[in-house]
Amino acid sequence: MGDHLQSPEKGQGHTHVLATEADDTSQMATEEVAYMADYTGFDSSKVDLIPSGNVQSDTRKVIIYKRRWYVLALFSLMALTQGGVWNTWGPITESSETVFKWHDSNIALLSNWGPITYIISMFFFSWLLDVKGLRWATLITASLVLGGTGLRCITSERKPATWLINAGHVLNGFAGPVVMSGCTLLSSVWFPLRQRTTATAIGAVINYVGVAVSFIIGPYLVQSPSNSTIDFNNTMMSNASGNITNIPQIKRDIMNLMYIEFGWMGAIFLLILIYFPAKPPTPPSLSASTERVDFKKGLLNIFKHKRFWLVALPYGISTGVYGAWGSVLDVNLTPLNISQDEAGWLGFYSTLAGAVAGVVFARFADIFTGHMKLFLLIFMCGASASVAWFAVIVEKFIPFSSVELYASCILGGIFINGAIPMFMELCCEATYPIAEGVTSGLLTLLNNFFGGIFLLVLMIPKLVQSG
Repeated sequence: MGDHLQSPEKGQGHTHVLATEADDTSQMATEEVAYMADYTGFDSSKVDLIPSGNVQSDTRKVIIYKRRWYVLALFSLMALTQGGVWNTWGPITESSETVFKWHDSNIALLSNWGPITYIISMFFFSWLLDVKGLRWATLITASLVLGGTGLRCITSERKPATWLINAGHVLNGFAGPVVMSGCTLLSSVWFPLRQRTTATAIGAVINYVGVAVSFIIGPYLVQSPSNSTIDFNNTMMSNASGNITNIPQIKRDIMNLMYIEFGWMGAIFLLILIYFPAKPPTPPSLSASTERVDFKKGLLNIFKHKRFWLVALPYGISTGVYGAWGSVLDVNLTPLNISQDEAGWLGFYSTLAGAVAGVVFARFADIFTGHMKLFLLIFMCGASASVAWFAVIVEKFIPFSSVELYASCILGGIFINGAIPMFMELCCEATYPIAEGVTSGLLTLLNNFFGGIFLLVLMIPKLVQSG
C-alpha cells in the first residue's frame, strides 16, 4: 500500500506485529489479554477477550498503516466542526438575542437540541457503526453537519431564521452519536493496542476543541450590542431595540459566521467523500481481527454489565452537566457582570485546557498501564474541588477575584474533560467483545441525558428567575 511500516529485517512492506505461526499467535493472544487486563485494572480471568474460534488464520498477520493518522485527522476535523456548530450561539448570546429578539430559553433550546437528538438517534447510529462500518457512519454524519450549517445561511429575517436555525441544530445534533462515540471504533480498527487511548483521546476531545474555538470565533466575528446613541442636531436617536445602534452590523456579522462554518464543513465533507475507508486491509492488532458480539446481543448484555455502569454513570453525570453548563456560560455569568467577550475567553481557556489534558494524560495511560482507575480517581477529586471553588466564588462566599474565577474554571475543564478518553477506553475494554459502537454510544447517551436535564432547567423561566 506504500504507507505501512517496513519490516526492519525483511523489508517486505509490513511489520509482523503478531507471528503467523499458530503457537506464536496463541502466545500473543495471551499477552494481549494480560495487557488489556492491566490496562483496565480489571481481573483478567473475568475478561472474555478472545472468544474461542474467532481469530481466523488469515488475520494473524497484522500491519500498522501510516494512513491511520490521516483517517483520524479527517474524523477529528468533522468532530471539531460539529462541536463548534453546536456551541455557536452561547458565546454570542447578547448579539443573537438582540438581533432575533430571543430569550435565554431560546439559547438553551439550541444547545439542548444536541442531547435531545442524541437520545433519539443513538441506537440507530450505534447500529450503523456496528453493521455498516465507519465509512458510511462518518459520511452520513458529515452530510448532517453540512446540511445543518447550510440551513442557517438561507435568511437572517427573524421569524424564518429562528425556525431554520433550530432545524439546522437538529440536523447537527443528529451528527452527535458518531462524533462522540465513533472515535473508539476508529482507534480499535486502525491503531495498535498501545496507541488506542491516545487515538481515542484525540478523537474524543477534539469535539471540545471545536467548542473552545467557538468561544473565540463567535465574539471575534460578531460585534456585541452597542449601547451608544446617535446625536443628530442635538437629538438623541434610538431604534426599536432601545439604545442599541449597531443591529444591522450584528446581523451581517452573524450571517458571515454562518457562511464561514458552512464553507469549512463543505471542504471537510468533500475530503471524507473522496477517501475515508472503514478499516485498513489488514488489522493492526489481534483484538481488532476478533469478531464482535452482534449488535442486538451486545446491546442487551451491556445493560446487565455492572462494571460498565460503575464507570458510565460518573462519566455521564460529570461530563454531561459540565458540557451543558459551558454551552450557556455567558448566560450563567451575566449576574456577575461578566461581558460576552470575557465569558468567551473563559470558556475557551477552560475547554481547551481540558482537551489538551485529555490527550496528554491519555498518553500517560498508554505508557503506564494498570493505573487507569487511579488516574480517574485523582481527576474526579480534582474536579469536585475545582467546581466547589468556582461555586463559592460565584456565590460570593469569598471575595470575588477574576484570577480565582479563571483558575477554578480552567482546572475544572482540565479535570473533567481530561478524564473523558480514559472513561471511554475503560468502558470499551471492560465490555469487550461487545462492539465499540454499542459501548461508547450508550456511554455518550448518558452524557447527553444528564446534559439535557441541566439545560431543561434553563428553559423553565420561573426556576431560572428564582435562582
